[in-house]
Amino acid sequence: MERVISYIDGFNLSRGLKQKYGKKYYWLDLSLLSQNLLKKNQQLNHTKYFTSRIKAVKHDPYQHHRQSHYIDALLTRDNLSLHYGHYLKKAIQCRNCKVKWDSYEEKKTDVNIAVELIKDAYQDNFDTALLMSGDSDLTSPVQTIRELFPSKKVIIAFPPMRYSDQLKIASNGYFTIGEKNIRNSLLPDQVTEKNGFILKRPSQWR
Repeated sequence: MERVISYIDGFNLSRGLKQKYGKKYYWLDLSLLSQNLLKKNQQLNHTKYFTSRIKAVKHDPYQHHRQSHYIDALLTRDNLSLHYGHYLKKAIQCRNCKVKWDSYEEKKTDVNIAVELIKDAYQDNFDTALLMSGDSDLTSPVQTIRELFPSKKVIIAFPPMRYSDQLKIASNGYFTIGEKNIRNSLLPDQVTEKNGFILKRPSQWR
């Protein structure tokens, strides 16, 4: 069987899902989604999820609680690990009205993905890397793997509404994740942790 590790750009995936479908698919079982995207001769060995902890904001003070519940639900799944970046606060000003407000920019995710891809290739942990992202910043590590490890493959699974010509050209293959696979890869509405605590799908994510 062909060994596969999936690498999921959480911010890129969630933005694509929201733009295409709203938030109804946010309660997504990433290991199951990765499994559902494989071919019959492939075996999923691990799923790596790259994200950042979001902060409370005035217009949605509970969004960080929803994310925490989701992350806790994901951690009940086998063979899944989380890799954190962070959000950098920056001031934004409207060019026309000069109104200022705070915004947050996610940092380190593309670097973390690049490091894990190259490390796993070097350690011979996969035959195929399944990369879920449309971020062109990941083109360089994909090219590096193909140059240094020509026997290994990198397949790009573009999230909805996300696409990169550079990634397409650099990869061994690509496709867009369809709604059927997403719909069939949701977590149960209630997920029980090992300590017995029940995590419920947020009502805003339906």
